[in-house]
Amino acid sequence: MPTDDIVQGVSPGALTEEALLRELASLHGTRHDALRHGPDSALANHTRRTTELEGEYLRRHPSREINPARIR
Repeated sequence: MPTDDIVQGVSPGALTEEALLRELASLHGTRHDALRHGPDSALANHTRRTTELEGEYLRRHPSREINPARIR
């Protein structure tokens, strides 16, 4: 079976708010290690999962609080 057909992790839409935030924090915390030391497949998987979870967060919070000091 091609690896593209393998779904890893719970669907972002099925996560509770608490679980979504916990998963995002975990991924953000491991990004540096994945970038520096992970094989290409691990980095690609990390990027895919981060994109999925961040997309779900933005879908749930379209009017999230924006810190004006962060605008560039």
